[in-house]
Amino acid sequence: MTAACYFDLVREMKDAYNHRLRLAESARQRGIKPTARLFATTAPTVRKWLRRFQQHGPSGLLARSRARHHQSLKTPPAIEAQLIELRKTLPTFGARRLIREFDLPVSHGALERIWRQHGLIKKRRRKYQRKQDLAHIKAQWALFQQISADTKDLDDIPRYWLQAQQLGLPVIQYTARDVRSGLLFWAFAEGRSASASAVFASRIQQHLDRYGISLRDLVWQTDNGGEFKGAFPKALGDSQHVRIPPSAHTYQSDVETVHRLEETEFFDLEDFSSRGDFLAKAHTYQLYFNLVRLNSHKDNQSPWQIIERLAPRSPLELCLLPPVFLDYYLTDSGGYDVPRLP
Repeated sequence: MTAACYFDLVREMKDAYNHRLRLAESARQRGIKPTARLFATTAPTVRKWLRRFQQHGPSGLLARSRARHHQSLKTPPAIEAQLIELRKTLPTFGARRLIREFDLPVSHGALERIWRQHGLIKKRRRKYQRKQDLAHIKAQWALFQQISADTKDLDDIPRYWLQAQQLGLPVIQYTARDVRSGLLFWAFAEGRSASASAVFASRIQQHLDRYGISLRDLVWQTDNGGEFKGAFPKALGDSQHVRIPPSAHTYQSDVETVHRLEETEFFDLEDFSSRGDFLAKAHTYQLYFNLVRLNSHKDNQSPWQIIERLAPRSPLELCLLPPVFLDYYLTDSGGYDVPRLP
């Protein structure tokens, strides 16, 4: 663990959730004072975040607003009603202009706050700012810098659910996607579990390592689901594991996008005759997605085209890891055994 001061690190971080999560978990394992020394902070700070984690879970580690709960100089209701009516009458006038021309007894900040609370201010359409565009930021990342992983319920897809009941098809999908290239990895299971997630991650880790990908530089990002705890972080080996803050669903946009696409392009279209036929067709769609399908958010290139451009000597086999039924790899005791692939 780095010896840098906790407060200096938090001040530099855009999102300190994972750092606080590591601090709280360390406090549970090592105690308050050893964790304070390890993170170069004070015991009250460690105690505060541990208490919040124990009381509220992961959401307790999010930063709280420092805004005042009560306003001692709040605008009287009668004047507030007048300001609202004035806005409705003159919607094109700005706050400063109305204050100046009607000699209103409020500041422009208070006036805009009142309008905003009543839905009377529309967000201005701003020009496209490339530096703030998330896709542009991710386009600067390295291949296999981050893999986003998630699970998806398949029992809410009408066309697929009928076939799943008849043929005994899996109802949970495990999805992982390299953020930079969009390369897709799939697997399926009867339910969510940390053991199944560990099998899924181990297969991908072995696959990437076989073709020269540095696992030490790889970060796996997941949500806070139980299937990504326990055995799952252990299966990552030298790779890192970070979890998104609670309710921050946009952090997982890469896998959420795949879930939407595959539903309309695969599950809503295909008919299956058996479990083997399902697995074969799932592999075919995965190959189509990785090798052929162009992504409009990635300069109309397929994942393989992006890999070829960024790492020209990469083998095609990197894109060919087939999907599996994860339940086949789980032992009766609840563990797992991942065989070496040919």
